[in-house]
Amino acid sequence: MREIGMSIPELFRCPISLEMFSDPVTLSTGQTYDRPCIQKWLGAGNLTCPVTMQKLQDSSMVPNHTLKHLIDQWVFKGNLHYHQLNHDFSKVGSSKNVSFSSLKDTLQSKGSSLEQRLQVLEQVRLFSEDLPRKNEGLIQMGFFSLMLGMIFGAKITQELMNLVEKSLICALKLMPFSNLGDLNMLMEEESKFENFKVLLQQGSCMVKIALCSIIEKVFLQQSLAIIKELATKIGNDSKILKGMVVYIDDHQHNPDLAEAGIKAILTLSSSQEPAYRENLVKEGVVHSLVTYILEVEDKELAPKATKALELVLVLESGKEAFLVNEVLNCGVKALIKMVFRVSGDDQGSESAVNCLMILCCESMEVRDKSISGGVLTQLLFLLQSQCCVRAKNRARMLLKLLRSMCAKDPIHV
Repeated sequence: MREIGMSIPELFRCPISLEMFSDPVTLSTGQTYDRPCIQKWLGAGNLTCPVTMQKLQDSSMVPNHTLKHLIDQWVFKGNLHYHQLNHDFSKVGSSKNVSFSSLKDTLQSKGSSLEQRLQVLEQVRLFSEDLPRKNEGLIQMGFFSLMLGMIFGAKITQELMNLVEKSLICALKLMPFSNLGDLNMLMEEESKFENFKVLLQQGSCMVKIALCSIIEKVFLQQSLAIIKELATKIGNDSKILKGMVVYIDDHQHNPDLAEAGIKAILTLSSSQEPAYRENLVKEGVVHSLVTYILEVEDKELAPKATKALELVLVLESGKEAFLVNEVLNCGVKALIKMVFRVSGDDQGSESAVNCLMILCCESMEVRDKSISGGVLTQLLFLLQSQCCVRAKNRARMLLKLLRSMCAKDPIHV
């Protein structure tokens, strides 16, 4: 331990990876390993302890809380130093003997200049490239919460926008390994939630994309009790939802922002809470998705947009929004286009067929426009393709529905 501050103590290193423990567990032989490493060892079919080579009669693992506590104390004292890492920080003018605690102090100090904070954020960004196996001190010392506080805690000014951008970059890198409950600071102080909305409306393109990523993460994990309330607040906020819809509308000038908006809207629409989808419909999402699908030839995003459209068309309000004259013609063309595309994927085709099924059961006009628009040919092509069985079954059902219409009304033949 005399080498604390100079290198990671051997006691804190996993004998398999030689990296600092993230989740130390002890086997029946008394040897301690990092949980991911020993799980990989045992998962490969090994029945022995890697260090002692004793046969394991019992493969159970007991968390080593004492060792974990010692490591946490060591990290919190700021003993994890830059020179342990294989980064060259000369470009940002850092000292190789600066600890995580001193970084945190600089960011939190009211006496630190904007330039000093920006330099530290660049260093934090470089460190976060080595998560989760290295530099987990960033997580243990609460840098994720600190980044969120810097993003949403201060009054938004143009001068601070660069600081917000860099903080968001760091927060996104830390988020997969951090406690999402930290996001609840947006619930605890209304001013922070208001800043969140201001940034969604007035922030730079990079800021808006990053915030969409946070929204996407919240709704992907909304089953967690710690962020369920936040998901509810976002899903019922008209300004936030309208902002994401507008991002899609701007797809010709800013495709990256439109992509972020579509992904966030898709995760939100996938929620089991129909009120969120109802709110999106009120903000014009049906028209925006239809226009995007019709105008954009993106093999990845067009299917996602079509899936989001399918999810809102389940609602009566969604169908009504589609059947409005200014949407109807473009909407049918967009869906027919998506039914079968060379080099397309199953998701887009299946969602397009599902949308047409929903609409054709509802509207004779949609059936008429679909047939005259060539959907029968597209469906036949789809059936001859290598798409999934589920998509083909839905295509057969739609063909049967449309053919029955043709039999009753020969004018459509």
